[in-house]
Amino acid sequence: MDKQQNILIIGAGLCGSLLALRLGQRGYNVTVMEMRPDLRKVDISAGRSINLAFSDRGNKAMKLVGIEEKVNALCIPMNGRMLHDKEGNTMLSNYSGRDHEYINSISRGGLNALLLDEAEKHENVKIFFNRKCKSVNFDKTAALFKDYTTNTEFKEDADVIFATDGAGSAMRNSYYLGKKFLFSFSQDYLTHGYKELSILPTETGDYKTYKNALHIWPRGDFMLIALPNLDGSFTVTLFLSFKEGKYNFNNLTTPEIVTEFFQEEFQDALALMPNLVNDFFENPTAALGTVKCSPWHYQGNTLLMGDAAHAIVPFYGQGMNASFEDVVEFDAVLDQHDGDWETVFKVYEATRKKDTDAIADLAIDNFHEMKNHVANPIFQEKRKLEMALEKNFPNEYSSKYSLVTFNETIGYREAMLRGRAQDKAILNLLAENALNLAGDLKSILDKVKKETEAILEDDRIAGLK
Repeated sequence: MDKQQNILIIGAGLCGSLLALRLGQRGYNVTVMEMRPDLRKVDISAGRSINLAFSDRGNKAMKLVGIEEKVNALCIPMNGRMLHDKEGNTMLSNYSGRDHEYINSISRGGLNALLLDEAEKHENVKIFFNRKCKSVNFDKTAALFKDYTTNTEFKEDADVIFATDGAGSAMRNSYYLGKKFLFSFSQDYLTHGYKELSILPTETGDYKTYKNALHIWPRGDFMLIALPNLDGSFTVTLFLSFKEGKYNFNNLTTPEIVTEFFQEEFQDALALMPNLVNDFFENPTAALGTVKCSPWHYQGNTLLMGDAAHAIVPFYGQGMNASFEDVVEFDAVLDQHDGDWETVFKVYEATRKKDTDAIADLAIDNFHEMKNHVANPIFQEKRKLEMALEKNFPNEYSSKYSLVTFNETIGYREAMLRGRAQDKAILNLLAENALNLAGDLKSILDKVKKETEAILEDDRIAGLK
């Protein structure tokens, strides 16, 4: 393929900056246009997730571009979920029975800044800020932008355009409004929204609670979570219905009601958050939605990638990781079909979409698991058994969470199908009292495997696999 081709990337977020870095490494002339100011110079968090969960699929991309060690320096390991009940009791539920499997809390801004810095080290990569894409003419491979600095509009031509401009993608909107080809699009919102809060560090810069965990306060219909930051603080997120329940975002309108809500439901968290009321009323409340669409590409000149193609809710901690894995999967297809963009785009979507649809569905599943099921005794019993199986048979058993999060060599869809079958198998066996939990673990593993394979076979016959 002609490496002198001009590549235009719309959006310099996590996916766009990684894609720019990788295509720059491959020798293409890359221009990136970002609507926001340069986050390395201006704080643009504005209530967005300050930190994210970073795991093996995302790290696979960092290895690809050669910056794994630099990224690791930004990470705080989280070995499991620290569950908080209403009385303030806590229980640590590990993510895996294998010690080397854990997720990381990482600064969104810090990681994005690193990727931008690395991309700009290549003379063939140029990144421009304060330039909003208004539309894309995919027939002519050109995009219309507004420059916020000069308040003028201009067109940018390219040989190929990639849209990594998030859930509100301008190019995806142009696909939909252009009506030049059959384009399917869905955007489904949860009844819940979210609001960012914080637990500040102590006066000496220490953490006020256990550092190496993702903290969860599960309350059935809503929940609070907290992830650690390098400065000793925690980013806290409240997930709550907009209008249902005794307390909801629509009726939490005064400092008194907000404080009453936290005293009633999250008393131990409230004790760590003297800044609660200020955070609550200063930070926006945002919606949670899933975007699915197809096709992601138009002929051989434009392609949607990352959240622009498949935005998901955050409850599996895989949104960023999935977008990073997009770049890895795309890079592998580029190796196979270098010289033919249309074939690259077709093969990439054919191999990737089933997996991004799967992680979108898994994220919805995990929403219900985190806010409710993690506090259920039978779920906790299942998790304890899975931890024991993973610890004692590390090469023979992986839970659904481990399959999705730590087994980056298999796709999300395969992980989902096997993981769901295993969950169903264990829950069936527990409900039927068919497992002697005090007995031989190997016989338990054999029973779980046998029941799992029977469920998978039923799924195959039903056409689900």
